[in-house]
Amino acid sequence: MPDLQKTRRNLKITIAALVVLDVAAVAVLFSPWVGSEAARREQQQQLWNQLQAKTRQVEPLRGMDVKIELARKQIADFYNDRLPAQDYMISEALGKIAADNSVQMGAVRYSMKGDEELGLHPVQIQAQFSGGYLQMVKFINAVERSRVFFIIDSIDLAGAPQNGGVQLQLSLETYLKTGAES
Repeated sequence: MPDLQKTRRNLKITIAALVVLDVAAVAVLFSPWVGSEAARREQQQQLWNQLQAKTRQVEPLRGMDVKIELARKQIADFYNDRLPAQDYMISEALGKIAADNSVQMGAVRYSMKGDEELGLHPVQIQAQFSGGYLQMVKFINAVERSRVFFIIDSIDLAGAPQNGGVQLQLSLETYLKTGAES
């Protein structure tokens, strides 16, 4: 029988310890440390909203490796298709655009501007063009849409020729690919 009494006493101690543990758990559940059920729901909602905001911030970065490869291809295509390899191509393009739009090309001055950057030589162009107002508008539009990449820096009214048209002084910029021959 001594074994039974010892077992009974161990069982009472275990039950008492479990009761104390239950009381402590209930006390913690209703204590201000844990907060009310509404406070826990509010905290859960805040954390959910933060997760959603972070997900929206990261969304543009998904597939970045594919986007970078696409951008590299587009840059290579732009360099190959829109930037001249030789300087005579610049004057050819301007002359063709002027002829196509019935605009007369006057004095043109080309100058290399600055140092080579990113495999490109900047070329500054100062040119005079004259023609009718409508032809000049079409000419400027054609320059902006040209296959050769031109940036129109400024347009100044240079005067009016005797035939009643418009004479403009254009300041343009373009780029030659590195290794371009003069």
